Amino acid sequence: MGKFFFDHNGSGETRLYICTPCYNEARGDTIEAEGSTFLKTKLEKKRNDEETEEWWVQCDKCETWQHQICALFNGRRNDGEAEYTCPSCYMQEIESGERNPLPQSAVLGAKDLPRTFLSDHIEQRLFKRLKQERQERSRHLGKTFDEVPSAEGLVVRVVSSVDKKLEVKQQFLEIFQEENYPKEFPYKSKAILLFQKIEGVEVCLFGMYVQEFSSECSFPNQRRVYISYLDSVKYFRPEIKTVTGEALRTFVYHEILIGYLEYCKKRGFTSCYIWACPPLKGEDYILYCHPEIQKTPKSDKLREWYLTMLRKAAKENIAVDLTNLYDHFFVTMGESKAKVTAARLPYFDGDYWPGAAEDMITQLRHEEDCRKQLKKGKTKKTIMKRALKAVGQTDLSGNASKDALLMQKLGETICPMKEDFIMVHLQYACTHCCILMVSGTRWVCSQCKNFQLCDKCHKAEQRVDEGDRHPTNSREKHNLYPEINDVAQDTKDNDDILESEFFDTRQAFLSLCQGNHYQYDTLRRAKHSSMMVLYHLHNPTAPAFVTTCLVCHHDIESGQGWRCEICPDFDVCNACYQKGGIDHPHMLTNHPSMVDHDAQNKEARAKRVLQLRKMLDLLVHASQCRSPQCQYPNCRKVKGLFRHGIQCKIRASGGCVLCKKMWYLLQIHSRACKESDCGVPRCRDLKEHLRRLQQQSDSRRRAAVMEMMRQRAAEVAGNTN
Repeated sequence: MGKFFFDHNGSGETRLYICTPCYNEARGDTIEAEGSTFLKTKLEKKRNDEETEEWWVQCDKCETWQHQICALFNGRRNDGEAEYTCPSCYMQEIESGERNPLPQSAVLGAKDLPRTFLSDHIEQRLFKRLKQERQERSRHLGKTFDEVPSAEGLVVRVVSSVDKKLEVKQQFLEIFQEENYPKEFPYKSKAILLFQKIEGVEVCLFGMYVQEFSSECSFPNQRRVYISYLDSVKYFRPEIKTVTGEALRTFVYHEILIGYLEYCKKRGFTSCYIWACPPLKGEDYILYCHPEIQKTPKSDKLREWYLTMLRKAAKENIAVDLTNLYDHFFVTMGESKAKVTAARLPYFDGDYWPGAAEDMITQLRHEEDCRKQLKKGKTKKTIMKRALKAVGQTDLSGNASKDALLMQKLGETICPMKEDFIMVHLQYACTHCCILMVSGTRWVCSQCKNFQLCDKCHKAEQRVDEGDRHPTNSREKHNLYPEINDVAQDTKDNDDILESEFFDTRQAFLSLCQGNHYQYDTLRRAKHSSMMVLYHLHNPTAPAFVTTCLVCHHDIESGQGWRCEICPDFDVCNACYQKGGIDHPHMLTNHPSMVDHDAQNKEARAKRVLQLRKMLDLLVHASQCRSPQCQYPNCRKVKGLFRHGIQCKIRASGGCVLCKKMWYLLQIHSRACKESDCGVPRCRDLKEHLRRLQQQSDSRRRAAVMEMMRQRAAEVAGNTN
C-alpha cells in the first residue's frame, strides 16, 4: 500500500498528504507544498491502508439505510429534496403496479458517449472476431452457436482526443543544435476505454493511452505511434477460455490492440512502440485501486502478453516486422548502413530512454568537469579516448563525440532488457537506411525474405560495383523486383477533438478517482466507480469534487447552493446565503439542479471556459500592472490577493479560502503558460513543481526497471553457481 506523511498540526479541516518519494526528494529540514513550507518534524508517518468510511443513504419508503456504493446512489444528482427509493422498494412497486419501470434511456450509459471512427473500427472488428471465436468454440465443443456463452454488453469509446506538444529536454537538445533537431514534437493524445454490462451495470474494465505523431510531425517522430499506458481490472465475463486455451478476456483485449494498430496502419502510420514495463507495487497506471486477487505481471510475462498479440497482428499482415529499439537503432546488422545516432531515436512522452539520456548527459558533463580539475586527468582522458575510438570518434569536446558516448552508454543500459522495448513495423523498412517506406517504389529481393530497398538506396545500389551488391557475402547476386508502396499520403485524423478535463491525462483521471474514492478493488465498488465515471463523461461541466461552501466549509448538495458565474469556485450553501452578509461584487445564482445539469450543453461549457480565460488574463495583467489607479476591471482586487498570499499565515493548506482560490488559478495558469520569464507570482515555481512531479514518476519507472535487471542478473548468477 505504501506510506505517506501528513501535517497533523495544520489549522482548519484541510490536511496535507505527501507521498514517500516526494518526502525523500525534499532536501533539508523543510518541504514545500501548495505554496507553503512545512517542517518535516511536524509531519507524521502513516501507512496508506486506512479504510475510508463509506457514505450512507436512507430509503424514503422503508427507511432502511444502505451504503451509497451498494445502492449505486449518485450523490451528485441528488437535489436534496428528491425522494430516494431503495432497489427492494422499487421492485415491490413495479410488481404491485404502483410504478412503471424506467426505460434504459433514462440513465445515460457508455453507448451514449460520442462515437468516433476509431471506436467504431475497434468495435466492429471486436464483434466480428468474437462471433468467429464463438463459432469455433461451438464446433470444438460439439454444440450449437446459441448453446455456448460469449461476451455480451461490450462498448468501446474514445473518451479523450487532444493535441499536445512534447518539449525536448534541454541537455539532449544542445547536443544536436547544429543539426536543427526539433525543440518540440506535436502529437495527439487519446484515451480509449472498454465497458461491459455486468449484472445490469456498466463496468469500466480496460483503458489505454496512446500518442500519435502525424505525417506533419518532424523526424524522427514522424508517422509513429506510442502505446504509453495500458491497464485493466479482472471482472470480465464470462470467465472462460477460447479454443486455443487463452482466456476470453485476453482475446478481447488483444483484439482491441490489434484493431487500433490496424486503424493506424490504414491511416499511414509506419511504426508503433511499446515499453513492456509493469507498474510498481502499489501504483496504478489508469484504474485506481486494483483487486487484491489480481497479480501485477512481471516484465517477462507482460512482454510475452504483448508479443502474443503482435504475432496475431503479423498473421494478418498488420504488423510486417517485429523488432526492438536496440536492434533497430543501436547496432548495424547485416547489410544495414544506417548511422548510429541518438538523433534517430523516436522521442516519446514518458518513455524510458529520454529521461535516462538526460541523466547520462549530466553524468558525462560531470566526468568531463572532474577530468579537467584532476591532476591525474591523463588516465581518465585515456579511458575516454579509448571509448571514443571504439565508436569511431576522436574529438573529446565535439557534439558528435557526445552523441557517440551517449549512444554507447544508452546501449549498454538498454541491451540487457532490449526485448522490453518493442518496436512494431506497420510498413516496410529499407534494409540499408532503415527508413520506413511510405511512398515511391519498394525494391524487394526475389530470394531473401526480409530484404527490400527504398528508391534512393536502390539507385545507390546500382552505382556500386556488381561484387558489392546484394547479397554482399555471396558471389551469386539476387534480382530485385519493384512493388508500389500503397500508404496513405498523410495521417489525417477524421475524428473531432474530444476534450475532457478528467481524461486528457492519466494523472488527471487518477486524481479524479483518488479524490472521490472511485475504486476498482471490488466488483461493487467497480460498478459504482464506473457509474460515476460515466456521470462525469456525460456532465463535463459538473464539478470534479463535491462543492464546498466558502463560508462554513460544509459540502453543498446538488441544487442547494449559490455560485458566482464570473469568479471560478465561488460557492456558498443555502444556509449561509440566507443568513446574508456575503461580501461579493458579483451577483450569485442558484446552483443548477439535477434537471438543469442534464440540460447543460457545449454552449454552457464554452461559457465557463471563457470566464476562466478572462480570470487568467486578469491574473497576467495584475502581475505586470504598476498603476495604483488602474481601471482594468478587478485589477486592484487581484493585486490584493497577491498581497494577501504573501502575508497570510493560514495558507491554502490550512483552509484559507482566498489562498485556495489564488492557488487554483495559479495552477491552471502555470500548466498553460509557455513564458520562461512569466511575471505571475510563483508561476515558475509551479512549473518547476509540475516538471519535478513528472520527473519523479519517470525516475521511479526507470529505477524499477534497473532493480528488476539487477534481480535478473542475481538469479542468473545464482543458477550458474
